[in-house]
Amino acid sequence: MGSLESPKFYNIINGEKRSSAKSHQVTDPRTGQPLWDAPIASTQDLEEAIEAANKAFRTWGRTTVAQRQDALRKVVGVVNSNQAELAEYAMRETGKSSLMGQIEIGNTGRQIEAIIGQALQDHVQHEDDKVKVVATHPPLGVVGAICPWNFPVILSTLKIASALITGNCCIVKPSPFTPYAVLRLIELCVPVLPPGVLQAVNGGADLGALMTTHPGIAKISFTGQTSTGKKVMASCASTLKKVTLELAGNDAAIVCPDVDVAEAVTKTSTGAFFNAGQMCVATKRIYVHEDIYDDFLDRFVAETREKFRIVEDAGVPTIFGPVSNKLQYDTVAKVIADAKQRNLRVETVDADKVPPNGFWVPATVVVNPPEEALVVQEEQFGPVIPILKWRDEEDVLARANLDNAGLAAAVYAKDLARAESLARRIEAGSVYINTFELPNENAYFSGMKDSGLGGEMGKQGLLSYCYTQSLHFSKV
Repeated sequence: MGSLESPKFYNIINGEKRSSAKSHQVTDPRTGQPLWDAPIASTQDLEEAIEAANKAFRTWGRTTVAQRQDALRKVVGVVNSNQAELAEYAMRETGKSSLMGQIEIGNTGRQIEAIIGQALQDHVQHEDDKVKVVATHPPLGVVGAICPWNFPVILSTLKIASALITGNCCIVKPSPFTPYAVLRLIELCVPVLPPGVLQAVNGGADLGALMTTHPGIAKISFTGQTSTGKKVMASCASTLKKVTLELAGNDAAIVCPDVDVAEAVTKTSTGAFFNAGQMCVATKRIYVHEDIYDDFLDRFVAETREKFRIVEDAGVPTIFGPVSNKLQYDTVAKVIADAKQRNLRVETVDADKVPPNGFWVPATVVVNPPEEALVVQEEQFGPVIPILKWRDEEDVLARANLDNAGLAAAVYAKDLARAESLARRIEAGSVYINTFELPNENAYFSGMKDSGLGGEMGKQGLLSYCYTQSLHFSKV
């Protein structure tokens, strides 16, 4: 492989490392400097990967659950024994601190272990004196995993482990913004999995489009922007692929007047600025009751100034960093510019200490913007958070529930009955009570409205990676 100073990366096809005629480089978000060459898979590379996956599926699809669990435990071993290297690549390509890189890779192994324990078993759906009906879960075939850039390893392995534990083969296309750690991980897995079971092809939107229309792929699992997800779904329709789409959210947090304000500030600020707000389920709008608004706002701004500072040294343990790529940097800058053009109160941390290079956006709080402001209406996916005021429950629910998004939300209240009542009326796939949004690998994760189709995680998530076949045993 080479040292971390001059590593080599490969597409992985049929158990072999594959170089390419074309390559691209990722920009280090902390410094603005180019990183390493990443191979760009050709159309022929993809064709060969699909052929190899379908060939491998003939055997892999007939393995037992226990055999697949054993294989995935070996993958966990690969992740755990190469944590330092994988964390370094993830850190460099995303702009995370070393702490955040370690958190991502450490959680990756634990997530795969959880999926191993969720493996689907046959079960009796119905039985009477005439018939017994047993549900089985045969695999689909080849899964194409089109993966995002914010947490490249853990979100890729979520799709990989879900596909493999259900008996599918998997072809992974990492984000072209963050290809390194995923390509290296799949290279490291070559010795522990049969050829063709897990492969990697790196490329851009054109390669993803080929995956969505290819008849040799049975399912696409995609995480990314809603506009792209709609294109994926339309393309998959030509071959009636199964589709899982985890798309954009614009998560609202509702803070009730009976909360411990200091505690609510700590949790909501973490939800907003963890990984510089670059999480699908980051808190993106905070609605605070008018009775505590001023106190909450003062504490929130003070805590933000204390905890979410710009730190250029990636070795310093911090959960805040730069925006991960220029495209997203421009999106966040547009949101902040809109707030300033509206003459809104904008509180910025370290505004005078922004490094000249890299994609740094200081932690930013927009005070009580109107609902039509971009920071309220659009998912910013970066370190800028609006804090809005509310008085009436029906009003705040109407504002929190958007027409075009419903991924996750949070409610903070000491009165748990009130919190649950609010949570049940929020139109989002996951609602978190008295904590910031943090998916649990044992809980189904899906979005409402334009935030997705289908879902991942938990046994319900695994059902989307297979058919359900009903066996009817007659007793008469």
